[in-house]
Amino acid sequence: MIPILTGLQILLMNFYIAKIVFSISAEGAQNVPQFDEQLRLITADSTEEAFLKARTLGLGEEDSFYNSRMNKVKWEFINVPELIPLKNLENGTELYSRTHETDEATAYIHSVHQKAISIRMNTLPLF
Repeated sequence: MIPILTGLQILLMNFYIAKIVFSISAEGAQNVPQFDEQLRLITADSTEEAFLKARTLGLGEEDSFYNSRMNKVKWEFINVPELIPLKNLENGTELYSRTHETDEATAYIHSVHQKAISIRMNTLPLF
């Protein structure tokens, strides 16, 4: 009975994609500012609950550590700038879209093909 109940609960939940943004900085580094944008799947009863869950995830994943050069690296949660409700979860549902602009169209297309080949090669059986 419990697996059926769990399945029903999942069907009744609302799904959201949350973009969670972190700032990455390292002491002593002369780097260009870095930001990590993560897309996370969130289940919640409402948009407000989804937003709070995403913020809680971000705050809970703030971290600091020392890299191989013994510089302190900090991951600081910035915020949740996007929260997209998913109307249905089925094969082919669009989860996210971004338009990429470049002056090097041929290089971009080549890069897309190379990444696809890499995925395909890593999933082929080795026999």
